[in-house]
Amino acid sequence: MPTIVKLLRPDQYLKNGFVWLGMIFAQRWDWQTFGEVAVAFAAFCAAASAVYVFNDILDVEADRRHPVKRLRPIASGAVSPSQAWLLCAAFAVLAIVLAGFVSTMTSGLILAYLAINAAYSWRLKHVAILDVFIIAAGFMLRILTGTLGVGIDPSPWLLLTGFMLTLFLGFAKRQAELLMLMNASKTDPGATRRVLEDYSPAILDLFLGVTAACTILSYDLYTVSPETFARHGTRALFYTLPFVVYGIFRYVFLLHRHHRGNDAAADFLADWQLMLTVLGWLVVTVAVLA
Repeated sequence: MPTIVKLLRPDQYLKNGFVWLGMIFAQRWDWQTFGEVAVAFAAFCAAASAVYVFNDILDVEADRRHPVKRLRPIASGAVSPSQAWLLCAAFAVLAIVLAGFVSTMTSGLILAYLAINAAYSWRLKHVAILDVFIIAAGFMLRILTGTLGVGIDPSPWLLLTGFMLTLFLGFAKRQAELLMLMNASKTDPGATRRVLEDYSPAILDLFLGVTAACTILSYDLYTVSPETFARHGTRALFYTLPFVVYGIFRYVFLLHRHHRGNDAAADFLADWQLMLTVLGWLVVTVAVLA
């Protein structure tokens, strides 16, 4: 059972927190909306596990040559391919069933998430830049599930900021992978990832700088826009901006000084400054909106 749990990666469910953003910023804090978003969150957790298992099945040979991923359950032989396929199908079905309890739109968004990630795992993850855009699309589908899926009109600012943030996290992941595999290749020339051959540290640093700046700028413009004031009746959301700026800078610091960035969920849980920054942003945001 611990091996199965490791394969499903419940520690990554933290990323599905994007589903809750729509409810928070739309100030739809009633129990019905909370229940619908909670079920949508559970559906995305099941879908994410199905995708992780599917990806590990396809990547088993490459994972066995990777300095870290060779310890994954399928690559190490702890879980057989037949067991993995069964788990993948079961959790995909579970995700679709749970989504059906919320709305038809939620079911469609979950199916879209499964489809684009299947294409990503099969081939598109080998296409530079497009691979990160697909990762970002997965996060955007989480936001849309927490808005359109439960009858909330999504703010364009929320979508723009979320898109730029997830691009930033995606390019940070590629930078971390590239730096790790550059070191690993000195002792194991076979420890490579195909798409990383099209990247370089300089290119990824440029992409990181652009997406970090766009994330901060788009969130800043959101907090001071007339639309935000009309919707929430306050300009105090501007005071949540320092949390966003500090969080971005802290993440870049961890990437370059502590070789983090390969796993955003693990980085959040392992770094107390990053955790307090995100929690502080959430508390102040809810307080302002309330």
